[in-house]
Order: sequence, then structure tokens, then C-alpha cells
Amino acid sequence: MKIFAYGIREDEKPSLENWQKANPEVEVGYTDQTLTPETAKLADGASGVVTLQTTPYERESLRILNDQGIKNISIRNVGYDNFNFDDLKEFDMKLSNVPVYSPNAIAEHAVLMIGRLLRRIPEVDQKFDNGDFTWAPTIGKEYREQTVGVIGTGHIGRVAIQMLQGFGAKVIAYDVYHNEDIEKQGLYIDTLDELYQQADVITLHVPLTSDNAYMINDDAISKMKDGVYIINCARGELISNEALIKGLDSHKIAGAGLDVLDHENNVFGKKWGSIDNLPDPTIKNIAERLNVILTPHNAFYTETAIRNMIEVSFNSNKDLIEGKIPDTLVFSKK
Repeated sequence: MKIFAYGIREDEKPSLENWQKANPEVEVGYTDQTLTPETAKLADGASGVVTLQTTPYERESLRILNDQGIKNISIRNVGYDNFNFDDLKEFDMKLSNVPVYSPNAIAEHAVLMIGRLLRRIPEVDQKFDNGDFTWAPTIGKEYREQTVGVIGTGHIGRVAIQMLQGFGAKVIAYDVYHNEDIEKQGLYIDTLDELYQQADVITLHVPLTSDNAYMINDDAISKMKDGVYIINCARGELISNEALIKGLDSHKIAGAGLDVLDHENNVFGKKWGSIDNLPDPTIKNIAERLNVILTPHNAFYTETAIRNMIEVSFNSNKDLIEGKIPDTLVFSKK
């Protein structure tokens, strides 16, 4: 049995080596390159591939894998919207993901972003850089004075709620699918409009679907409280960049914490030397703002998460090759 992996980074190699030691019967090959029509042939001789990338998976890449007899794909992340399921169906491929690698990592990142915005840390940092060690006028706010609206109460959203409650915040929540524990706490409200009207801070923890793309748009922002803070550690396409900029310009939005952005692949994952060199003017506009905290889609990026991503994806791929159905399966023609 052989598994070939794409996009393996240096930080993943220790976990991969540990998995290999625990599974000596499996031959593992890998490259640091992503899966493309040019690299697909590297997997020749394998029975399955493990991969991770934010760019779309091209049909030609999948066709080449199929021609090599490879029917089993396991991704090391949660989201699989960059696959065309028609292609997977055509080639009779199975796809698995890592549905949960560390809810705490992403929830912590979101809650820390909220705290940094409430205490105006980016402004304080700028003052320090300029040799200004005074307090005023950068007065902050406290968690316990905030109503935080959590949109999405899956694994990550529920951990975020626990953390926010630990800080004393009042939490309200919205989800199409209710969680029993959150229901018992009485945190759910009936509509998104109600959440927009009540929340001082809004944090997004939902997957991207065709129904919620650009859910944070001009109309949604108009319904929010003046001076709202918006946090997004989910998917960039949940927020319209243009609507966000309008809200920041009008001060309807007091600040934003963003680990993801619409069109983030234009800038994330590359070294630009300076914000001035960013090629996307809309993202440059957002990144230059002192009341916006921007991180490069690294909320998940902890040692624990990386270990889990390797172990779960490789275990899933091995199961698929052996004809087993892992609980991480997200697509199968049958």
C-alpha cells in the first residue's frame, strides 16, 4: 500500500514521521508542491493521495490521478468547497476531510481578536512604536459589558461560547441547527436580524454554503448596532469586502478581526515586503486600517491541530484504500 501526499510543509514532517512509524506497512511519498496537472503524475503507483490547498482542485489533476488508478483522496483540512463534485463523481472517487482538528485553536484566535479590539491594542502598539507611552485617548471596553453574537454553534462556535462566558460576556447565538446544550442555556435567538440588532460583537463560525455566501453585506450591516465589531475566522466569502469597507468608513463598524478574506489567495501565503506592495487594492485598503486586525488564515495553526490533521487524514486514506468507510467521508459516488 502506498499513499502520496501533496503540500507537505516542514512543520508537518515530525507528525508524518510519527504516523509512518506507527504504520510501517504503508509506503509514504510526498512533495511540498500542491496538486496540479503537472504534479499529479508524482503519485503514480499510489493507491491514495493526501492533500491540502486553498486553490481549486483542477479537473485535469483528478483525471491524471484517475488514469493512474487513484480513487481515494483525503484532505488535511475541513473545507472541501474547492472540489467540483461532478468531477469526483465522473472519476468515481472518494473524498474524506478532517472535520475537527482543533476547535480550541480557532475559537481562541477569535476570542483573542475580540479582546485586542476591545482594548484597542493595535492603536497602543502604534503609540509605542512612536515613543508614546501615555494612556489616553485609547480607552478600552470590557468583555462583561458586551453582548457577543455567535453565528454557528458547531464544534468551534461552542468552544468560543465557553470562552466568552468565561470572560463574563453575554452571549447570544444563531444557528439553523440547534445544539442541545446551547438550547438548554437559552442562548438561541430566532433570527439573524435579531442578533444583528442586539450584538456589540459578532463572530462567525459557520461553513461556507451557497446559501450564506456574502451574508455580511450592506443590508446585514445596516441592521447592526452602531459601533459593532465583526470577527471572521471561518471563511472569507462570508463577508463582502466592499460592504465591510463601507461599514468601516461610516464608523458603523468600529473594528474587525479577520483571519480570512474574500479573494485572500491574492495575497495570503506570500511575502510582500510591505503592505504597500499588496497587489489587491481592496485587501490593501482593509489591511492598512488601524482598527482591523488581519491574520493570514492561520487561526488553526497550532502544534495540536497539525498533528491531528496529519493523523486523521492519513488514517482516513488508509481506511479508504482498505475498502473501509471512515466517519470522515464527505463524498462517494455510491
